[in-house]
Amino acid sequence: MTSRLGKPDTPADIALRERLSEGGTRHFIMIAGAGSGKTTSLIKALNHLKQSRGHQMQRQAQQIACITYTDVAVEEISGDVGHDPLFHVSTIHSFLWSVIKPFQSDIHAWVRQRLADKIEKAQIKIDKPRTRDATKEKERANIEWYQQQLDQLAIVKRFTYGTGSDYAKGVLGHSDILKLGPSLITEHELMRTVVAQRFPVIFVDESQDTAPEFVSALKVLAKSAPKEFCLGFFGDPVQKIYMTGVGDIGLEDNWRVIEKPENFRCPISVLNVINRIRAEADGLDQTRGRMIDQHGVLTPVRGTARLFIIPADNRRTERLAGVRTWLAEHNSDHLWQSDKAEGDVRMLVIVHRIAASQLGFPNLYSALNDQAPENLKSGVVDGTAWIVRPFISYLLPLLQAYRGGDDFKVMTLLRQYCPRLQAERLIGHAAAAEFESLKTDLASLDGQLVIGSTVAIGTVLSFIQDRKIAKLDERFVLALTDYAEGGAIGDNAPENSPHRFMCCAAGELWGYQTYIEDQSPFATQQGIKGAEFDRVLVVVDDEESTTTSFSYGKYFGLTPLSDTDQANIAEGKESVIDRTRRLFYVCCSRAVQDLAVVIFAADVVAVRAAFDIKGYFDAADIHHLDL
Repeated sequence: MTSRLGKPDTPADIALRERLSEGGTRHFIMIAGAGSGKTTSLIKALNHLKQSRGHQMQRQAQQIACITYTDVAVEEISGDVGHDPLFHVSTIHSFLWSVIKPFQSDIHAWVRQRLADKIEKAQIKIDKPRTRDATKEKERANIEWYQQQLDQLAIVKRFTYGTGSDYAKGVLGHSDILKLGPSLITEHELMRTVVAQRFPVIFVDESQDTAPEFVSALKVLAKSAPKEFCLGFFGDPVQKIYMTGVGDIGLEDNWRVIEKPENFRCPISVLNVINRIRAEADGLDQTRGRMIDQHGVLTPVRGTARLFIIPADNRRTERLAGVRTWLAEHNSDHLWQSDKAEGDVRMLVIVHRIAASQLGFPNLYSALNDQAPENLKSGVVDGTAWIVRPFISYLLPLLQAYRGGDDFKVMTLLRQYCPRLQAERLIGHAAAAEFESLKTDLASLDGQLVIGSTVAIGTVLSFIQDRKIAKLDERFVLALTDYAEGGAIGDNAPENSPHRFMCCAAGELWGYQTYIEDQSPFATQQGIKGAEFDRVLVVVDDEESTTTSFSYGKYFGLTPLSDTDQANIAEGKESVIDRTRRLFYVCCSRAVQDLAVVIFAADVVAVRAAFDIKGYFDAADIHHLDL
């Protein structure tokens, strides 16, 4: 266990230990605001269970499941608990696969039904009178592909789990697991019995961003499990910024809500801002604020929180630089102008467009955002979109290792991802010859993917597919067929977004990697939850955004609400105002030292009036700059 255990208990930590020690129902929901030390509470709870029940559980071959949102969080929590085998720390997908993989006959049945449903859905689209001819042709190709997969299922003996699905070869992808797992847990009593016996305690971290189907399945499990079973959620509905997340978990009978209002991250000035924002949501008033030890006395940090209202024009980049210069001067802090890691400056933009232009991936960004399906728009924000994952997780790191002469990393990546080096593939093949062939292919791939390369991404992917350098998701097969047959970029229909991506220059991928991996001062507002920075500059600019999911204009009362917005609000459904408020709260609460919000305004006077009404910032901290 880490130093988190040595931190003083909060009332929430004590309340949680008491809940875990109760004899009856022990299910709970911990609501922990930004900077509250949610992970500390989680680790303390895990340690309490280890001390009180660890030996008994290990004798019964049981584990405590801790399910979190990302691989990075898995590594952090695993390290915090000393990689103790009592704890099964994993992502949702990995957890689900660990419990469903023995149920192979059920998996087969589910896959057959899924393919049949896809065929039916495609046929319905074809039969619609208004469907375009090009779309009909694409759906016919889809049906042919699905039918081929269906016909080959008979020879699949066992399914495995990979990054992308290929049913004919017995491979399930990420999206399959997230649909299949909750379905089996919900519908099969035996599955629930097995899960509850193996994991008598299940904690879910970042619960607000967890898929609703998974939360529902866990609730069904909790109802049918013996009283010794404990289900706990750690999260914050006001920090839900992904469209697919459940948000508020919803309280069940005999469950307990434990609030953790402390904020250990933000200085007083920033804490005041985020409390005013949050007052419009759940009203949780965060307390304490960041403190430092001065001669043995804990002293609150004041910090700064300012709002800048800037005219909206074509000089945005220049004006942002001007704000940073102003901050450097008025805060006597030259690091506000630094783009290096030591400056710890993050410029949070609503979309990638500003960063994309400066870092050299404007066409790639447009292809996956403008007139693109929601799954690609949201996935390009954090690098999780299926169409970019092979590059971010494998191909670009492979070439970086190849160019750096890191043979060990090259071989590690190839053995993990390259189909030609899988054990079953090498049976009967000369491994040495395969390695030599791969060297030649890597040299060719290196030439196609140099920085500044104008070779189309589709051409690179076709080479990767032909040479079996990577196992591509089934969606690439259809996209590459379109690319091979289409040639031109085509129209801006959402379904053509993958094709437009294929036509982008491969050299743009390097700029995208720089951005996604936090190697620049830019980050998207949606991609920084859980992070913290000394200096935070939030850029508000609706004109730069094409998404309808967020609108600062509507949130601040500057843009009229649509009929749909008004209907959602009247019916108590999630609205664009709710989503944007949560996003704004998450952004502002990242600041450890200084916060600056820059609004590019077509009407400076109207924006000032809107903020006077909102009251988020003190009047003295609102500045009009014409830089």
